[in-house]
Amino acid sequence: MDQKLKFVAQPKTVSIVGCPFSGGQHRVGVDKGPIHLVNAGLIDQLKDLGWVVEFDGHHQFEDVSTEFDPPIGKLKNPRLVSKVTEAVSRVVGGHVSKGSLPLTLGGDHSLAMGTIAGTLSGYSDACVIWVDAHADINTPETTDSGNIHGMPLAFLTSLSGSTSLSGITSDQSIPFSWLDSVHLPPSRLAYIGLRDLDRGEKAILREHNIAAFSMHEVDRFGIGKVVEMALDRVNPDRSKPIHLSFDVDALDPSVAPSTGTPVRGGLTFREGHYICERLYETGLLVAIDLMEVNPSLKEDADVQQTVAVGCSLVRAALGETLL
Repeated sequence: MDQKLKFVAQPKTVSIVGCPFSGGQHRVGVDKGPIHLVNAGLIDQLKDLGWVVEFDGHHQFEDVSTEFDPPIGKLKNPRLVSKVTEAVSRVVGGHVSKGSLPLTLGGDHSLAMGTIAGTLSGYSDACVIWVDAHADINTPETTDSGNIHGMPLAFLTSLSGSTSLSGITSDQSIPFSWLDSVHLPPSRLAYIGLRDLDRGEKAILREHNIAAFSMHEVDRFGIGKVVEMALDRVNPDRSKPIHLSFDVDALDPSVAPSTGTPVRGGLTFREGHYICERLYETGLLVAIDLMEVNPSLKEDADVQQTVAVGCSLVRAALGETLL
């Protein structure tokens, strides 16, 4: 029997937002991820699951130049990332407002500033399940690399904002000022799969009592229990809309090798899929991100494996079952 989705209008429609963007980090190739996922047949796969699929091509960012985008403090490409994520926010927000489910294909995880902001524009009480090896909650002060794909949740939870940049830039239009009116309460954020955190990120998670389930908890309790524990923290009465943001590096590199920051000891194929299956079963999903597939980093067989796993995760999050 088809699962009823509480917040998605009928006929159920998924709007694919292809974001070939790599500006939040330094490795080339992650911008090719969305193209590979679509070319692998994802659209037809979702139609076979009964979805109406909207896809009008990948979003292009040629009008946003990095030529005059010097660092602000440690932050690399701040103006580019701010402008692109703001544009993504408008696109995702538009799909949410008409009752379709936006599926954003990245691209690097800095894009989640835009996708989650877009979700919050339509569902102010939405919670976020963030599946990742990394916490991506560094602030401009705690970051070592300056790569903004490691900071989106700091901006979304208002731990960082344009005011933290105003003292170190003379820009009239301060990057990320558009996010000053966006706020994801830390109490509505839950992580699954963590295993590679910076010291500053660990302190942030403790200080703000953020629900964080590392691979230690997955090993100890099993993935079924961990998903329910995460939902109990951010959505205890199972009534709030859910935004799923899934970085493929949450999976073990043996499962998804073609990604920019692989960390061994990750989720198995089935653990990753169970998360997606269970969240679909809640009937509360309103948006999905699939991020950090990078086809340029491995041999063809590894790329094909990672792209196939990415498509499979999306299908699981949109209703594919084993039986």
